[in-house]
Amino acid sequence: MSGKADATIGDDGPRGAPPRAALGAGLYFIATPIGAARDITLRALDILAAADVLAAEDTRTLRHLMEIHGIPLGGRPLVAYHDHNGEAARPRLLAALHAGKSVVYASEAGTPLIADPGFQLARAAIADGLPLIAAPGPSAVLCALGVAGLPTDRFLFAGFLPNTTAARCRSLTDLAGVPATLVFYESPRRLARSLADMATILGPRREAAVCRELTKRFEEVTRGSLGQLADTYAARDVKGEVVVVVDRASPSVVDDSVIDEALLTALKVLSVKDAASEVASKLGLARRDLYQRALDLGDAE
Repeated sequence: MSGKADATIGDDGPRGAPPRAALGAGLYFIATPIGAARDITLRALDILAAADVLAAEDTRTLRHLMEIHGIPLGGRPLVAYHDHNGEAARPRLLAALHAGKSVVYASEAGTPLIADPGFQLARAAIADGLPLIAAPGPSAVLCALGVAGLPTDRFLFAGFLPNTTAARCRSLTDLAGVPATLVFYESPRRLARSLADMATILGPRREAAVCRELTKRFEEVTRGSLGQLADTYAARDVKGEVVVVVDRASPSVVDDSVIDEALLTALKVLSVKDAASEVASKLGLARRDLYQRALDLGDAE
């Protein structure tokens, strides 16, 4: 986090500024910095200063951010809202909204609802016909796309991959043919294993970037093929927040005779489903297309 901001923001706004108008009733989602404290928007600071009730995935993080920017809590409620207490905390926040209060929710870092527990709170507010307002700002997904050097005209945020190798490989197989740049969040402890699985399932020559500690002091972006990145991180001790960006699948042009030959060979020892998966992985084709083709070949025999 950076040092304290120059201006001190109180209940009536920065010193010397005209009094700030009260917020209208509603649930406000604000994006908070993913690293550098000064990345927060002026609008988010205004909302934090004026809201009747504050809620946060991590109240300590939000309180520290407010201290950095000189925003006093001023006796207002500060409610923890996270994966483990959502069922208990949500009614309290909804009650405040129904009473005509303004409620602001901040994720621990980045944009609410992106790998964040705020989704059910948003759904509940919408179901009750309550106003929902978003104040955009920092996002690790968009920041990583900006520095990865890969196509950004179409991308898919795939969140965190599963913990186990088998489940992770199944997820990657489903994503292998998606014609969009793929963006993953990853734990530093699992990064090496995930990159190895990506190289195996998505192909070792597919371009990618590992973005670590974005906007922080030790920010690092490592670019290369998945094979190269898997080798680089195989024995490396990694710390901090990690985003992995992977280039889109390249259109594969494979002769029909090659596909049929590969499927017939695989069908001698594998089920139709497994044969389609194996050949799809080897040839870089969509598994669903090869499954029907394998069925037809099996029937023909």
